[in-house]
Amino acid sequence: MTPAVEDRQLGEPRSGMTGAAPVSVAAVAHANPAMGLGQAIAQDVVHGMPEAVSSLLRTVIVALFVLTFVAQPMVIPSESMEHTLLVGDFLLMNRSALAPGGIWKRILPYAPVERGQIVTFHAPMNAREYLVKRVIGMPGDRLRIDNGKVTINGQTLDEPYATFEPSEENTFLDHFPTQKYTDPRVEPDWWKRLQQDTRDGELVIPAGDYFMMGDNRNHSLDSRYWGFVKRSQIIARPLVIYFSVTRPSRTDVQQASDDRLGHDGDFSSQWKGFARWKRIFRVVR
Repeated sequence: MTPAVEDRQLGEPRSGMTGAAPVSVAAVAHANPAMGLGQAIAQDVVHGMPEAVSSLLRTVIVALFVLTFVAQPMVIPSESMEHTLLVGDFLLMNRSALAPGGIWKRILPYAPVERGQIVTFHAPMNAREYLVKRVIGMPGDRLRIDNGKVTINGQTLDEPYATFEPSEENTFLDHFPTQKYTDPRVEPDWWKRLQQDTRDGELVIPAGDYFMMGDNRNHSLDSRYWGFVKRSQIIARPLVIYFSVTRPSRTDVQQASDDRLGHDGDFSSQWKGFARWKRIFRVVR
């Protein structure tokens, strides 16, 4: 049964209402012909494409800005900062805290470098490589190390973060600075400067330079081996451990196996052992 068609024209005012000039049903149908589902989808895609591209570009620009000036991810590859940072720790670096000011100094909250901070910097021997160490010596300091104890300007530092895992005897590390070249890992150019900057058995740190050391003192190649780090080379400060994968360290003590029945092959055991779950979101200090 064909439904009845109302004779009233579209747009015609109802009783008690006033409006614009009436428009006929035929005119509306002619101006807006019926559209198939495929055509409608295609039209929506075409009309929505510029907005989607614009949104994607905004996201990319914000991400690039954050990675360049604010934060940057990094993973710890060695045991030099144990037990503060472990091999396999994924760090989020705060680039806005310590990076040289430049043109962004008035916009981003830069802060001075302080003794005891863990920082990220360009390696003095290879600018493309990044290192993570702790600031020990400041510009103008007089530094000396005796049997693992660091003395700055005559005062022994309190270093609860320092660890001394077993290693071969090394007189270069036990008595620093020294006049005996006993470790072939020491950079030759640094060795020459070390002799020049040593006064009365203490290393005098020049203005604008910093002395870096790893927390794992017997297993860290740091300023003792390659020298000072300039302020312009310091770029960031580790902020938080956002993930930590269980990876072996060269200084790990191997545990003896036993004959007890276990479930090491179970999925739950493998899942628990895959990552150090308790380290996730730990603030770096």
